Amino acid sequence: MARNWPYFFAQSSQTRSGRERKIRSCIGEVSLTSNQAKRLKVKPRTRVSPHLERCSLLLCANESFANAEVDIEVLTGVKVSHGTQHRQARQNALSLSQSQDSVREMSVDGGKVRLRTPKGQESLWRDYKAIALHGQVCAAVFQDNAQLADWVRQQPRAESVSVVADGHPGVWNLARDCLKESQRQEILDWYHLIENLHRVGGSNQRLEPTFRTTNILQQDF
Repeated sequence: MARNWPYFFAQSSQTRSGRERKIRSCIGEVSLTSNQAKRLKVKPRTRVSPHLERCSLLLCANESFANAEVDIEVLTGVKVSHGTQHRQARQNALSLSQSQDSVREMSVDGGKVRLRTPKGQESLWRDYKAIALHGQVCAAVFQDNAQLADWVRQQPRAESVSVVADGHPGVWNLARDCLKESQRQEILDWYHLIENLHRVGGSNQRLEPTFRTTNILQQDF
């Protein structure tokens, strides 16, 4: 079967000219000419075929680069190092989704991800932020709040947008970068609303009507 690949590439690209180059593909290492590579949309100066690159990116989107290196070799028999996986992911910037309808409500939240460190060293935890445009699309970024805020400002929006968040200052700051004060209504989410009622101050008797009201509203939801 391997002897037929030069004929296949020649037929698909309609050329045999150019300098020969070798690339790794899902069927192993293959040879094709520079002109064939151009017509078959193989990127210049890359040693990985387009389909193998797509397989790598799919794995990297669901797991770590190190695990993707192991899995791509199990699935295809071809070794693509985790460093190559990382470079491919960085070279293929993914565009954020766009909402189709006017945005009326959105949720803003944040979290932490653990970064890999050399064995024996303490783990590093870094922040990310995420925004969900209710009933439409969502987006998350790693340490780039400006990109996320710019993404929200590009969406079609209603005159007033309800913004639900957990009350963390960093999250509210992001919400304020996304929308002007006249464009947003800030709403503390239910869990953190109940959790922070004690900050109102006063006795349990004073807080009891508030607890009763929130429980009634919760049943309505």
